[in-house]
Amino acid sequence: MARQDRAGTRATQEDLVDVEALLRAYTETVPDPDDIDQQVAFGTSGHRGSSLDATFNEQHILATTQAICDYRAGQGTEGPLFLGKDTHALSIPAWRSALEVLVANGVDVWTEGSEEEFTPTPAVSRAIIAHNLEGEAPRPEADGIVITPSHNPPRDGGFKYNPPHGGPADTDATGWIADRANELLRGGLAEVSRVPLEEALQSVQTYDFMGEYVRALPRVVDVEAIREAGVRIGADPLGGASVAYWQAIADEHGLDLTVVNPDVDPTWSFMTLDWDGKIRMDCSSPDAMASLIDIMSGEGGGSYDVATGNDADADRHGVVTPDGGLLNPNHYLAVAIDYLYGGARPDWPRGTAIGKTLVSSSMIDRVARALDRELTEVPVGFKWFVPGLMDGSIAFGGEESAGASFLCRDGSVWSTDKDGIILALLASEIIARTGRSPSQRYADLVAEVGGGQTPAYARIDAPAGREQKDRLKKLSADDISATEIAGEPITAILTEAPGNGAAIGGVKVTTENAWFAARPSGTEDVYKIYAESFRGPEHLAQVQAEAQQVVDAALGG
Repeated sequence: MARQDRAGTRATQEDLVDVEALLRAYTETVPDPDDIDQQVAFGTSGHRGSSLDATFNEQHILATTQAICDYRAGQGTEGPLFLGKDTHALSIPAWRSALEVLVANGVDVWTEGSEEEFTPTPAVSRAIIAHNLEGEAPRPEADGIVITPSHNPPRDGGFKYNPPHGGPADTDATGWIADRANELLRGGLAEVSRVPLEEALQSVQTYDFMGEYVRALPRVVDVEAIREAGVRIGADPLGGASVAYWQAIADEHGLDLTVVNPDVDPTWSFMTLDWDGKIRMDCSSPDAMASLIDIMSGEGGGSYDVATGNDADADRHGVVTPDGGLLNPNHYLAVAIDYLYGGARPDWPRGTAIGKTLVSSSMIDRVARALDRELTEVPVGFKWFVPGLMDGSIAFGGEESAGASFLCRDGSVWSTDKDGIILALLASEIIARTGRSPSQRYADLVAEVGGGQTPAYARIDAPAGREQKDRLKKLSADDISATEIAGEPITAILTEAPGNGAAIGGVKVTTENAWFAARPSGTEDVYKIYAESFRGPEHLAQVQAEAQQVVDAALGG
């Protein structure tokens, strides 16, 4: 899909969402429970939608919250539920709706101190982990809800459930919750318990998400090294839930850290437009991060050794260096893995594996081989890393979409959901302890394990209807008739992830110097083709073209 002409430029008035209309539609619009597009549907990161499309409205949240109450009761989860929200306009009304149902069901809710306080996804995950694993005595297990559509545009809302392991719920849980929520919608919410907001607010407990998270950071990142080295950091929360966290981190740990943009605005009027002309808080996008990139490349760039960005719920990271600009997420994952497993965490058990999604760069595979470390390759979705992070068999799990987390310095679990804050801080730790920027280290890796050729990586979309997408999910290796891709013999055809045997919901095809993976979009009538070549951009283009032909043939298109 073509890049929009205004991509990377500041948003104008006509780009901004009508917040009043958005909030009005939240309560006034009633979704049709028999319309599949207006039902509750959990993707890889919870239920998302917009009140303007009848896909994220009060009835959705009431039904989904009741379904979560029913689910946790069935699972025997009796501890507190940690409830957090981000800065999207729909998050506050959804937070109110959730509170009314949770309290009516007798759930012990621990949440922020006010509507104007916001909580990143990793802080909720950390709170669940701390309660369930680090308490002095056994106590009823806690779980959590995060109200966020992540980096989605301002018109959207999102609702995620994190069970007692602290990470994203698996498909068994989300499938049950979605089915129950839709059943409740069809029943006119007759089985939904609810109390008035005023009563709900009097029943909740205030939890200091930010204080607990910020004080614990030295357990996972060497903030002392960052402070002693005097690394100059520019942190841009992109108007998201980490906005107060970064100043608190600077104050608590004495870091030379400036919050580049402390503004919170539900229209995100200060953002530059993403590649398609939409406002999207994607800290891995050069267009969405254009303002921070400009700061680092302009006269003010000398003020910082590194600049970082986070999306609206701070589960993703973006790293900008003076010499390399915005790092490709795959490049930074490779650098982070090389650094952490290469001696920076001596207390991690030697046998801990590296976790990556199968659409992440093969540079990670090469780094793993150079380090003589086991690589665990899983399908797309951070939920697949949760068991390994919980039991310590995986010390680092990373996705190509700039989401990752890793163990504490002593090898214990930190979070089981993506944590953009610690990945951002890790860039400063790398600078402090090695004297080199992550972009400089990536250039070294290209020479050391990449054969001197920076791999070319890209994702493109190809049209596909619902039936074609369903067929793509169910493809087998026998459905692929091709024997070579872009002049190289095919070495493997995968429909299950090598790391855990789980279905990948598509197909991955590899050659000696390239690979592609195709999987259906969960939100659009397209399928996504991820591809990479260690022979340069021209070879990548050939891989992409032939990949689409191979997949279309397999789908009968």
